[in-house]
Amino acid sequence: MKMEVGFPGGVAVTARFKGFMVPTDQPKDAGGGESAPSPFELFLASLATCAGFFALRFCQSRKLPTEGLEVELEPGWDAAAHRLAKVRISVKLPAGFPDKYRGAILKAVDQCAVKRVLLDPPAFEVSAV
Repeated sequence: MKMEVGFPGGVAVTARFKGFMVPTDQPKDAGGGESAPSPFELFLASLATCAGFFALRFCQSRKLPTEGLEVELEPGWDAAAHRLAKVRISVKLPAGFPDKYRGAILKAVDQCAVKRVLLDPPAFEVSAV
């Protein structure tokens, strides 16, 4: 899959791929108009939705209820280093969720493909053409 990036104005940037357009912008204090999430916010959303997908599929594959299932992601910042230091993912289980599956659903969420890329990062190549 190839992504193409465009610049619609200001500091907004869009990614186009597979017929989708994903807009991004920057916060006002960074010169943006906050018309869309920042690229970093989309990165965090990617982690959260990936974890959510694994939680959902865990329940669906076992025919467990999903009403009330929620995943929450909270970034932990290292202010001195100006970087993301920790990512906390909490899974809110549906009412009546079987105790015997508590550990297993957490293991499933821990298999998020986006997270795995962070643990074993790819090589990056940047070129000008």
